[in-house]
Amino acid sequence: MPEIAEQSPRLGLLAFGDSITNGGGELQWGVAMQSWALWVARGLGLPYTGYAVDGNRAEDVVGQQIPAALRRDPARYDLGCLYIGVNDVRALDWDAARFECHYREALRFLAQRCDRLLAVTAPLDLGRPRAGAKVRELNALIERLAVQAGALVLDLSGLRARNLVMADHVHPTAFGQIAIAERALDLLAADGMRVVVRPSSLISYRTTGWMRLRGDLTYAYRHVKVSGRALALTLRFSLIAPRSRR
Repeated sequence: MPEIAEQSPRLGLLAFGDSITNGGGELQWGVAMQSWALWVARGLGLPYTGYAVDGNRAEDVVGQQIPAALRRDPARYDLGCLYIGVNDVRALDWDAARFECHYREALRFLAQRCDRLLAVTAPLDLGRPRAGAKVRELNALIERLAVQAGALVLDLSGLRARNLVMADHVHPTAFGQIAIAERALDLLAADGMRVVVRPSSLISYRTTGWMRLRGDLTYAYRHVKVSGRALALTLRFSLIAPRSRR
């Protein structure tokens, strides 16, 4: 791995992750969906470099995103952000030891390139069907490895409001991305970074009674679909599992 001179110019914020960090999606009351990490960069007045890819797991950060970053000239960043693990922990083949190995490697790479590190935990009420107790195991791993690497930990375990998280209970809404960014900025400000603007001050929107009702009905419809699909998957798995043990 190339050596990075301490006096090299800082290139802002470097982010690895999955679809949550990649951003993109539908408008919420006219507010565009943007990555929480991009909002953080804007809040800090820093350039943004993101390698997050939809559907990626920790092994993809190591196997794909880091090599993509290495194809750039060696550079240092002010802040490195890592939000990965949601797809890992929701999968049937969740392997805590394998995740730990890849997550540690991702943090090691970021520590070599960034002045500060920010690691993000997952909401406990994750997915439908729910990921369940595995999320606590994931978050405990993230917190332990982050502390070892000297990273700040952004705790999103309690993130779950309807206007912040989509009906799938996985992806943040446009407002959810901003809420995550503002929590991250609070944490970074307490650690000495200068926040130049609050993301919430950069948006404008208005709502009417009809818009709120339509939003509630749309959410309810999508939630029923997600819950129905989750129930079908749960029933299917419960029928298959006993056969696999015979």
